[in-house]
Amino acid sequence: MSLPVVLSLREQIRGHIVEGIVSGRWKPGERIVERRVAAELDVSQTPVREALRELETLRLIESSPNKGVRVRMLTAADLEEIYPVRAGLEQLAAETLARRLAADPAAGAALEAVLEPEVAALRAADRAGDVRAQVHHTVAFHRELVRSAGNGVLLHTWESLGIEVWAALSIRWLGTRQPSYAEEHEAVLEALRRQDPRAGELVREHVLGCAPRA
Repeated sequence: MSLPVVLSLREQIRGHIVEGIVSGRWKPGERIVERRVAAELDVSQTPVREALRELETLRLIESSPNKGVRVRMLTAADLEEIYPVRAGLEQLAAETLARRLAADPAAGAALEAVLEPEVAALRAADRAGDVRAQVHHTVAFHRELVRSAGNGVLLHTWESLGIEVWAALSIRWLGTRQPSYAEEHEAVLEALRRQDPRAGELVREHVLGCAPRA
C-alpha cells in the first residue's frame, strides 16, 4: 500500500497560488499581495514568501522594489521556450528507458502498469472534453515516463520545470488544445512496448508538437 503524499506548508501555499493563477483569479499583470495571501490562509508571511520565490524561479511571477509581486505578462514566445528543454529531457528519458526495457523484460510490465491507466484516463477525458483532466493525465504520463528511466537527477530537473502549470497556462491563455490527447500518448507507449529504437525521437517530436506558436 502506498502512503499518502504529505505536502509541506510551503508546497500547499505554492499550490494555492498556482491554482489562483491558472484559474484566472490572479490575471497577468495583477499584483499578489503577500500579507493578504497569508491572512487568507491563516499562516505567517514567511512560507508565503518562500512559495513566491519558487514561483519567481519558474518565471510565473516577477517582483520589483516599487511594484511588489505580480503575475508575469506571459506571451506565446515565453511559453514556447520551455518545450525544447523539456523535449530534450524526455528524449533522454525515453532512450534510457528503452535500454532498461531491453535489459530487463520485467520492467515492461511495470511500465505498462503505470502508463496504460493514464492513457485510459486520457481517452475518457478526450470523450468528455475535460480540459483539467487532459492536462493532469498528460503530465502524469510524462512524469511516469521520466521516473521510469531510473535517473533521479533527470526526474528532479524535469519536475523543476513546472510542466503541469505551463501546460495549463498554454491551454487557458493561448488556447493550445489538441483534438486528442490519448492518441499520441498511446503511440509513445506502443513504441516503448516494441522497444522501438526511435522511441526517444518520437517522444521528442511529440513534446515539440505540443508547444504553442508565437
